[in-house]
Amino acid sequence: MPITATAPSTVTTAVTATAAPQAVPSVHVRALLTWLAVYPAITLAQVLLGPPLAGLAVPLRVLVITGLVVPAVVYLLVPALLRARAALLRRRG
Repeated sequence: MPITATAPSTVTTAVTATAAPQAVPSVHVRALLTWLAVYPAITLAQVLLGPPLAGLAVPLRVLVITGLVVPAVVYLLVPALLRARAALLRRRG
């Protein structure tokens, strides 16, 4: 039985904006927001995980802590800070 290829169907959808699009924050604002997320996250991780991980070599401790902190910062904390910033700018604006 021959295999035939078909072109993928494309669906066009109209998106209507209900609000003006937000400007992307400058690299300086993003750096500040990232630092505001990273510093407390690392501090908290050190306080909570420092004692249980104390027996591990430093590179392994850093691997465990960054393995937990980086995803939390990237997927939770920075997006939350960006949303808070956008809400603040909307209120001021």
